[in-house]
Amino acid sequence: MKSKKKIKFSTTHLILLSFLFAILLGALLLSLPISSAKGEPTSFVDALFTATTATCVTGLVVVPTFSAWSAFGQAVILVLIQIGGLGIITVIAGISLLLNRKMGLSDSMLLMDAFNLNSFSGMGRFVKKVILGSLAVEGAGALLYMTVFIPEFGLKGIWISVFNAVSAFCNAGMDIIGENSLCGYVENPLVNLVTVSLIVLGGLGYIVWWDVFRVIRERKVRKGRLFSRLTLHSKIAIIATIVLIFAPALLFFLFEYSNGGTMGELSLGGKLLASLFQSVTTRTAGFVTVSQAALTNASSVISMLLMFIGGSPVGTAGGIKTVTLVVLIVVASRTIQNKGEPALMGRRLSSEAVAKAVSVTLMSVGIVFISTVLLSLVTDAPLIDLMYETVSAAATVGLSRDLTPTLSTLGKLIISLTMYLGRVGPISLAVAFSVKHRAKNIITDPVEEISVG
Repeated sequence: MKSKKKIKFSTTHLILLSFLFAILLGALLLSLPISSAKGEPTSFVDALFTATTATCVTGLVVVPTFSAWSAFGQAVILVLIQIGGLGIITVIAGISLLLNRKMGLSDSMLLMDAFNLNSFSGMGRFVKKVILGSLAVEGAGALLYMTVFIPEFGLKGIWISVFNAVSAFCNAGMDIIGENSLCGYVENPLVNLVTVSLIVLGGLGYIVWWDVFRVIRERKVRKGRLFSRLTLHSKIAIIATIVLIFAPALLFFLFEYSNGGTMGELSLGGKLLASLFQSVTTRTAGFVTVSQAALTNASSVISMLLMFIGGSPVGTAGGIKTVTLVVLIVVASRTIQNKGEPALMGRRLSSEAVAKAVSVTLMSVGIVFISTVLLSLVTDAPLIDLMYETVSAAATVGLSRDLTPTLSTLGKLIISLTMYLGRVGPISLAVAFSVKHRAKNIITDPVEEISVG
């Protein structure tokens, strides 16, 4: 008898299927009566949409998270957010390490691909640092939130604080405070700054965290040379993050200063806080302190651009990522100036990094374009609202111009698929470009010049 061949899944398949499994399991749990605040079964489409938006850390919701779900349902959503933020592969590896299981070579390589790293050595230690570091930041955020939410909501404020901290750090944007997200706290410095800090730390990326800690631990660092000892990746991520926070914040301040629907009625301090918050939340967080539907067209366009860019690699944020944007800008600039190979800060950028940046960007543009066309076929809404929705879904942001609750069943399925592709697509491309997936001994085709542009 012929022996049965075992089905072998590639790393890409395992990552894609792990997210899909988490979504389907979450949808099944959320569809149960115990998950509903009314004690009645939730339609599977709504449960699937909610499970997808939680696992893909997006934040678009078709039913209010604070009122539609029971405590059990909210707990399921919170677990999905945490899994989606860290990555289900990371969570499984963390549980295995907790049970004192040794991490094999295949496990290390899978994690290397999931985190888009260049080496699989010390992956067990890396996973521990990621999980413990994430829990520590979330815990600190929850404690700070409690100083506001416990006096206001009583003991329920503890649960609200924990939920909000995890959601903010994982860049999910879901909350259980009320119907208008954080709009009631638009001028509250503590809620604004804690939320902004959690979003930025989650979106900055774990690689940057450990690189900064490494430099700080080095005793030989001279005064004023801290930044110079960081890796090129960390330098790009930090500089891009700072620029993408404060430059758009200034634009939002100018564009919305007199807009009565957003910041017009706020004090000067409130306007500054709201501008900063809008600049940060658009980069894949999804919380709101001002109405997105009331934004000026100029602010809406800036918001969509920030959503598309997203946070930094190997973090909890979505989008094409800050480093990708910088690589594209450098390549374009060097090409325009006819300066040869792209380089930045005295370092040449690898052809692989350039190819990956172009591929991720084109893939994201394709997802947004197709999703917008499909959604426009089944939804009667202004084009800017449709694009805001699809960019938000593809970049796993969670901001909406009040369109999400009005979506039809087909609209919900389109946005659910967009969120899934937006979350797993860049990961799949990263795996495709990883070193161990390169084919060896390939005979290259001859080069022939073509006209471009």
